[in-house]
Amino acid sequence: MHHVAFVVYPGFELLDMSGPASVFTSANRSLALSRKPPFYAVDLVSAAGGPVTSSSRVTVETRSLEECARKALGTLLVAGAEREYLLPALAEPAWATWLPKLAGKAQRFGSVCSGAIILARLGLLDGHRVATHWDACRPLAAAFPTVAVDSDSLYVVDGRLWTSAGVTTGIDMALAMVARDLSADIAGEVAKRLVLYARRPGYQSQFSPLLRAQVKADSPFAELIAWILANLDAPLDVPVLADRAGLSERTFHRKFGAATGQTPARFVETARLDGARMLLCRGLSLKSVAAEVGLSPATRFTEAFERRFGVSPRLFRQMHADP
Repeated sequence: MHHVAFVVYPGFELLDMSGPASVFTSANRSLALSRKPPFYAVDLVSAAGGPVTSSSRVTVETRSLEECARKALGTLLVAGAEREYLLPALAEPAWATWLPKLAGKAQRFGSVCSGAIILARLGLLDGHRVATHWDACRPLAAAFPTVAVDSDSLYVVDGRLWTSAGVTTGIDMALAMVARDLSADIAGEVAKRLVLYARRPGYQSQFSPLLRAQVKADSPFAELIAWILANLDAPLDVPVLADRAGLSERTFHRKFGAATGQTPARFVETARLDGARMLLCRGLSLKSVAAEVGLSPATRFTEAFERRFGVSPRLFRQMHADP
């Protein structure tokens, strides 16, 4: 069996552990339904073992790092925490004694959310590209200049190192692990069982255009943005959007920029290109994708995609499309 060990400590973020753990145990359930043996064995480990209380006051039972080191290890993941819990955790001497050894013997290792900071403190991220929670990106990059922090991706795979951004992205990363270990079909079954909206690829931004707007003080344009995302193939210029919002073009341009931090044109292009990436992952032709996101003809779509992402949509499809 593939042994998965989650490293936790007092005040850890519960969902950093429980979300990915549910993915692995759900994969076992999918295997059982096909009369196949379980693949994953999940353990929680801490410095000394015993009960450990999360930031949400839920207490979990753990094994010690020393005990974990006696087993063959498939995956080692360090959970994250808020600053007030992470700082005391960084002072734990057991990390330096055991985590490098465990990371060295594991088939893969990594972190969820700000757990990356613990790995960075031990030098385990040097020379690697990593993801972490958006709020920890700048401190991580400043404190560890040899670490290439990807502030946009949901999760990053760099050799044996797997790191994810904030909280729920650990689920996305775990699904990608299941797809690699077992199959994309089983990962899809797990996503369906957990009632996930979608299996998100790692390159996707930590914030969708809709979420970026919603976090701007309850944006008055939330309904309009939802309509934009549902109608990417429609005309989405300022006159159309202003009319739908019931504002003059000048007022709409000013208020929309204040609410979203982007001009309407930039926002629409971002939404269209994000939608295009999802469609390319499904293997659709460039012509079909361009039409569905309102960037026809395909030459216009290709130019916009290359300008934004530095790679052609054709190559992106080859790299990311499901087999």
